Amino acid sequence: MKVKQLTVFLENRSGRLAEVADILGRADINIRGFSTTEAAEYGILRLILTDPERARALLHDAGFTTHFSEVLCVKVEDVPGGLAGVLAQLAGAGVSIDYLYSISFWNICFAVRDIDRAVDLLKDEVTLLTDEEVRGL
Repeated sequence: MKVKQLTVFLENRSGRLAEVADILGRADINIRGFSTTEAAEYGILRLILTDPERARALLHDAGFTTHFSEVLCVKVEDVPGGLAGVLAQLAGAGVSIDYLYSISFWNICFAVRDIDRAVDLLKDEVTLLTDEEVRGL
């Protein structure tokens, strides 16, 4: 129920994001979802990939700093309030959300402080996607 996310730290300079995408594309590694954030001197690229292990090795060899973490990917019901219901369950149990992003329409990755607790809270309420299911989207 946990999905491996690859985080890549990028200097804020032209072409770095394109370089990552090129490395992954040439290696036939598909990006299933991504999120970017930036600060004055660097950016953070979070990726859900078809082959995160190989991607990390390739990016490391190209001089990128990377980090693996686990996120929870939830299939949110496509109705008004679908996301609100999931968020309310986590909030009601005191599970903090560090960030979230959509990996495809209505499939959303959550980085939470207590992933095991979040899985237990949601496993009977929503469809939790496995690592393999996310990679197959």
